Amino acid sequence: MPIPPFVLELRAMVGDHQLWLPGVTAVIVRDDHLLLTLRADNGQWAPVTGIVDPGEEPGVAARREALEETGVEVSVDRLASVSVSPPITHANGDRGIYLDLTFACTWLAGEARVADDENTDVRWWPLDGLPEMSPWLTSRIEAGLSGETGARFVS
Repeated sequence: MPIPPFVLELRAMVGDHQLWLPGVTAVIVRDDHLLLTLRADNGQWAPVTGIVDPGEEPGVAARREALEETGVEVSVDRLASVSVSPPITHANGDRGIYLDLTFACTWLAGEARVADDENTDVRWWPLDGLPEMSPWLTSRIEAGLSGETGARFVS
């Protein structure tokens, strides 16, 4: 997975110590299907995710990540949830915790495809036939699909 330049700079200063980073999840729907990526780093299906660049608006980051990872253009319709990841240790030993902003998104254009080296497959899945995923991922997908007008928060 390509590491954003600012994360490389941080890593040069702090090594593999745990970082607190802002992230986004794009729950992308087209009709009754959900767009998922098969991650190259862990071999698991997941919605589009990524790190927010410094100064970048989170909704813009969600739209950018969708295009970079899957080649599709989306509308970012609403903030669906705000959550914190469990501690994550990446394959290279880097550790992080992510403040995740999950957005409900709608497909606008483009054929879904593997558009970067972060994923090995990209596929539209029927909403009633999603693959097995971690509870943290499924809770974000549920929030994105819920149609609720307010974002979900743990309080």
